[in-house]
Amino acid sequence: HYVSDMFLCQYACILSLYSCFLRHARSRNYVSEAEMCKLESVPLDFGDYHPLKPITVTESKTKKMNRKGSTSSTSSSSSSSMLDPLSSVLDGTDPLSLFAAAADPVPTTATMDSTRKKRDKDDSPAVGSDFEPWSSKRGEILARYTTTEKLSIVSGSFSRKAATTGSAVSEKVRTRLEELDDLEEGSQKELLNLTQQDYMNRIEELNQSLKDAWSSDQKVKALKIVIQCSKLLSDTTVIQFYPSKFVLITDILDTFGKLVYERIQSMCVDNRVSLPDNFSPECVNDTAKETCLNWFFKIASIRELIPRFYVEAAILKCNKFLSKTGISECLPRLTSMIRGIGDPLVAVYARAYLCRVAPIKYLFTTTCFCLLFQQIHGDTVQNQLVVQCVEIPLYLTLYSPAIDWILQCIAYRAPEILLTEMMERCKKLGNNALLLNSVMSAFRAEFIAARSMDFIGMIKECDESGFPKHLLFRSLGLNLALADPPENDRLQILNEAWKVITKLKNPQDYINCAEVWVEYTCRHFTKREVNTVLADVIKHMTPDRAFEDAYPQLQSIIQKVITYIYDFSLLFSVEKFLPFLDMFQKESVRVEVCKCIMESFIKHQQESTKDPVILNALLHICKTMHDSVNALTLEDEKRMLATLINGFIKMVSFGRDFEQQLSFYVEARSMFCNLEPVLVQLIHSVNQLAMETRKVMKGNHSRKTAAFVRACVAFCFITIPSLSSIFTRLNLYLHSGQVALANQCLSQADAFFKAAVSLVPEVPKMISVDGKMRPSDAFLLEFLCNFFSTLLVVPDHPEQGVLFLVRGLLNVIQDYTWEDNSDDKIRIYTNVLHLLSAMTQEAYIYHVDKVDSNDTLYGGDSKFLTEINKLCETVIAQILDHLKTLGKEETLKRQSQLALYFFNTILAHGDLRNNKLNQLSVNLWNLAQKHGFADTKTMVKTLEYIKRRSNQPEMSHFTDLALRLPLQSRT
Repeated sequence: HYVSDMFLCQYACILSLYSCFLRHARSRNYVSEAEMCKLESVPLDFGDYHPLKPITVTESKTKKMNRKGSTSSTSSSSSSSMLDPLSSVLDGTDPLSLFAAAADPVPTTATMDSTRKKRDKDDSPAVGSDFEPWSSKRGEILARYTTTEKLSIVSGSFSRKAATTGSAVSEKVRTRLEELDDLEEGSQKELLNLTQQDYMNRIEELNQSLKDAWSSDQKVKALKIVIQCSKLLSDTTVIQFYPSKFVLITDILDTFGKLVYERIQSMCVDNRVSLPDNFSPECVNDTAKETCLNWFFKIASIRELIPRFYVEAAILKCNKFLSKTGISECLPRLTSMIRGIGDPLVAVYARAYLCRVAPIKYLFTTTCFCLLFQQIHGDTVQNQLVVQCVEIPLYLTLYSPAIDWILQCIAYRAPEILLTEMMERCKKLGNNALLLNSVMSAFRAEFIAARSMDFIGMIKECDESGFPKHLLFRSLGLNLALADPPENDRLQILNEAWKVITKLKNPQDYINCAEVWVEYTCRHFTKREVNTVLADVIKHMTPDRAFEDAYPQLQSIIQKVITYIYDFSLLFSVEKFLPFLDMFQKESVRVEVCKCIMESFIKHQQESTKDPVILNALLHICKTMHDSVNALTLEDEKRMLATLINGFIKMVSFGRDFEQQLSFYVEARSMFCNLEPVLVQLIHSVNQLAMETRKVMKGNHSRKTAAFVRACVAFCFITIPSLSSIFTRLNLYLHSGQVALANQCLSQADAFFKAAVSLVPEVPKMISVDGKMRPSDAFLLEFLCNFFSTLLVVPDHPEQGVLFLVRGLLNVIQDYTWEDNSDDKIRIYTNVLHLLSAMTQEAYIYHVDKVDSNDTLYGGDSKFLTEINKLCETVIAQILDHLKTLGKEETLKRQSQLALYFFNTILAHGDLRNNKLNQLSVNLWNLAQKHGFADTKTMVKTLEYIKRRSNQPEMSHFTDLALRLPLQSRT
């Protein structure tokens, strides 16, 4: 070992002086010290000042006009808000942006992105947040309209031809026209027998091919892809998949329209200045207009009607670059083109797409779709349905997404007179059920709810063989969930609707409709009507275990019931509620429902409860959640379940009936033994129960309450060993021991503290913290410091000897295997010196009420102080031995830190009027600085503190000490 001669001398000196530490521990008067350390109270006159009041800042600006001249202008302004000093200095300019502008006048990607964001805002003008966008309907359509039949798709050959030599413009145009003709003359192949997922993947590949072609400047190839995709919308061979096909294809059309618009817009950027939000065609340069016209001319050359319509509609917005009235002039022509589409399903979706791309204010030109319903019952459609084996009710539902969207656009913020006119049209069409359903889906809920009885009358007159009536009632119920009908009509509305719903034989049709009307029932009626509805649902869904195919709807019903009936005493008095829960036979679904109920209870239960109906029901629900835990359950899931169960446990209170409360905790422990956080909560709750008992008895326990408290202590002592986390056990042993001590259960407190001491050797070197392995030394150090603070007030056992707990803990610390590069063991020993110093005082700094600590038991007896002194000698010897081992070059920094730490301990707890102890502190100070590893700021502040202390009464000896403590520089 490398140990300097000087340190050997210092060590010998220190070793000869250590025994004087405890004999010369500083006598403390804690009351006077607390008074002395109080902050001085100074009366303040705030006047008009308040920290939350806005501050008026006067700003002085000096603007340099140019670098060579000296012209400057100074202005003073007042602001009621805080200003950014950096912005003031830069005068609103960013130097990096200035450099970039000077170096690169071409529009950057960032500039284009910002322009694109501005343009995206303009994509849906005149609509607000109350307008449901197409994007929110997209996922629902894809999920609803599926098929198991095989699909086909036409795939074009998009290999690019060799570039034509020559630079003539006419040659280039001729080549592009030939490429377009290739697509229509058979350069394509048909992929057959595709599953739905294969089909969707192929569409996504085409979408990506479009983007790739565009980014590689292959505009003709991009157009060919869009034309090919548009042709797919004329194919209705798998008719039930058509709505989903429309969604997928129009995604590609939207991408194409956006790319073309942004391309033309980028050509309008001049000197890094983009077009304003509401630009006029006069702002567009000739090049951009020519490019725009070129796109429209290309599209006009497409021979087939459907691709020509869709591709032109996709770039409809580009008319803004040509004329102010361009869009309004094109819409009547596009609407007329739709009349040339023979298939009514294809035609109605074409109108829906036109409504998507046209601004809301022009939609009056797209409302002439009522003639479509006359085609539906024609021979052509009927023959097609026979070939594909599709029933007319299923076929009619395929129209719903398109008609719903069209009517939503028409009805958006429309006046009452227009909505009334649409109702009259429905009547003139003979109460066409499909149109009526779309009207109820698209119109404002308030409009529908106010005329609920009129709509019920129209529904009754509809033909049952066409669009199913239960779907009409479902649409009506969705509106009534959002808006309230007239109060006098509410019961009649429910009766009329439920007459139809309860007669449904198909369980899936029934539950889809009942799910909606449950919310109406809960919203406007009492538990009696809710119970009747739940009973009817059970009656319909129990036969043949039909509920197994309707778990999502049943979950929705539960969610709606607990949303409106959140008084759980009322909820559990609904007779059919618990039998309704029994239909959730699948474990994962049952657990989700239980979690939903518990979340509602924790959210809405304001006061604690002891209602036996609530407790029994919720215990059963919590037990269901607990029993779902197994070896494969994720930690996050366990944590969530434990949080919900703990929330329930915290809300249970039997008031002053503490024995009943303890019985509940005992029962809960037996039910939730697999969730450790719940057991921890139960231990804390029982400890709190013991302290509440102490509070009620004001610390003077009777025989009965003393026995009860001991029962609480026994609960904790039995439960803690079942926990797996060792630090959780250590902390609970300590906490429970403190509770036992506060309740004068001294032998039980000793048992807890002994258990904690015996557990310390089992602490592993590494523990898991938030899923990561961490060294445990820091956590053990924190626990032991808390433990020492408690041991100060723990009285010695008459049969165990003086300081038996402290001795036992020191033995455990000595035998514990610490990390080689860790000084935590010595820091713990230093904290033990703090404890031993506090134990030598005539009166301890704190006590436990009605518990005599060692200061009272021993009364400063010399034998007791001698035992403390022996312990102190042992601890200091350990500290100094460790300091000696740190004499190697690579550990000198740690030696410096520990020497200073020990010095501060002597400074705080030793009587430095003793010459030997004074010399010991000086030697430690010098050792801390010896090799230049001491932090200069820390040493300076420590010396300043000593000098301030010397000004206090009876601290004049600190003056001499300060003179003996030199400050050494690192050099």
